[in-house]
Amino acid sequence: MAWRQTQLLNRNLFSLLPSNSNVFFAGYSSKSNLYPLKVGIPEFLNGIGNGVETYAEKLESEFGDLQNLLVARGLKLKKLNVGGDPKVCKHRKLILKYAHKYRLGLWRPRIEPPKTK
Repeated sequence: MAWRQTQLLNRNLFSLLPSNSNVFFAGYSSKSNLYPLKVGIPEFLNGIGNGVETYAEKLESEFGDLQNLLVARGLKLKKLNVGGDPKVCKHRKLILKYAHKYRLGLWRPRIEPPKTK
């Protein structure tokens, strides 16, 4: 009986609140935001890591912004000599792989938290 009364009480309380009210939910998170708000080509390449960030200046001058890099094809990157060396052709593959994940919303570059001593 008590269980039924609490259900009715909760239903009545929720009916009194506006539909867009978040009274019972916390408006904060205990985890800090480790994702940058605006992502550029250098932040994107630093997020990938593995030595890909060495191409930041070259790609920034050629593409200008991240959206143009995201739609670039492998042949365009190869003509820019990104990962042209057979030892580092994985760099071109990494850029294309993470660009696809970023477009789909499955991955975002993280900001490195400040190191405390």
